[in-house]
Parts: sequence; C-alpha cells; structure tokens
Amino acid sequence: MRYVELSHPLQDGMEAYPGMGSVHVGPILDHEGSRDRYKGKAEFYLGRVEMPVNTGTYLDAPFHRLREGEDLADLPLSRLAGLPGVVARARGAIDAVDIGLEPADVRGKAVVVDTGWSERWGTPSYWEEMPYLSTASLDLLIEGKAAMVAVDFGNVDDTNDPVRPAHTRLLEAGILIVESLADPGALPDDGFRFFATPPRIVRGASFPVRAFAQIDVGR
Repeated sequence: MRYVELSHPLQDGMEAYPGMGSVHVGPILDHEGSRDRYKGKAEFYLGRVEMPVNTGTYLDAPFHRLREGEDLADLPLSRLAGLPGVVARARGAIDAVDIGLEPADVRGKAVVVDTGWSERWGTPSYWEEMPYLSTASLDLLIEGKAAMVAVDFGNVDDTNDPVRPAHTRLLEAGILIVESLADPGALPDDGFRFFATPPRIVRGASFPVRAFAQIDVGR
C-alpha cells in the first residue's frame, strides 16, 4: 500500500476558521523543565494544544448542525475509516460546484471534491469567495446515499447564505462532511480507501482530522 496525505498541518499561531481565533501549541513542561520531576534521570516534553475545533482539515458530525444529531463519540469507525473513495474533479471552480457524478458512483463512498482550491491554503485568498456545493450536487449525494463528502475548500455552503442548506441537508441525511482537505489532486479517480478519524468526544460537533487515502501499489 501507499498513502496520500490529505490534511493540513496544525502549528502554533495559525488561524482557525475566520473569526474563531488561532491555535496555541506549547509546553506544560519542556524537556529541561521536566527533569526535576524525574529526579534528573529522564526528561519529557509535556505539551498543550488550545484551538477552535474548526481548524485545518476537520470533520463535521451531525451534531454540528442538529441538536439531536450524532456527536463525534457516536460515530462508528466504519463511517470514518477505510471508506471506498471516489474523486469528483471540478478544477477551477470558483462558485457553485457540480460534482459531475451519477448516484450509483457515490453510494456508500467518501466523495472527494477536487477543485484545486487547496493550492491557496495559507493565503488570504483561500477564504475569499470560496467554492461551495451546488444544489444539484447535494441532490446527487443524498439520492446516491454517499457516506461522506470531503472538499478542498473551507465550507460546503455558500457563506453568504445563512440558511446553510448544504450542512443542513447532508448532515440530516447522515452524510459526514470534511472541509479544507489538502491536495486531493494527488489521488486517482477511484480505487482508494479514505480515512478521516477525529477523537471520540462526547458532545463533540467538529474536530481536526488526519485525513489520508490508502491506495493499492501500482495505481
């Protein structure tokens, strides 16, 4: 097998989703400061991470939008890990994204949307007039009973629309959402397994994931 990294790294000082603050990564005790705890016989870095949960590449559970929806702790691994994947190519899309697949193509799969937008990651333009999923794409994903949709831009919804139809309709249908995926252009069109596993947090709505794909050698 070979693996393709699909998540952005998290680092101290980076900004989370706009308006939500930034990431703080640092020590509770660093190596030098910990030595007295171990009588000078050993040293450890004991760290702390403080961040908004909508940071980097992250997954939305139904509870993110629905008060009675499943939270992160409710989600079985079968819905997060080893999902058969398919890529919807929409390179260059700058507004409503039509994923251009058929319902049978997405059934039970993680649908990875590749627009090329992830190339803007780390620049102000990443958050300016982002793509979003079209109504036709939502209809297709729901009709086809996709398991998950993962996009390489920052929000599945048009952020100018306060109704948020994409989050509402997808999460009501049990379709998990991964936003701000990194470099899906490195994936084949299909024939891979997709993983996006957050911690098992009770009443957790969203959280960063280490998203990646597993591909058979030779593809």
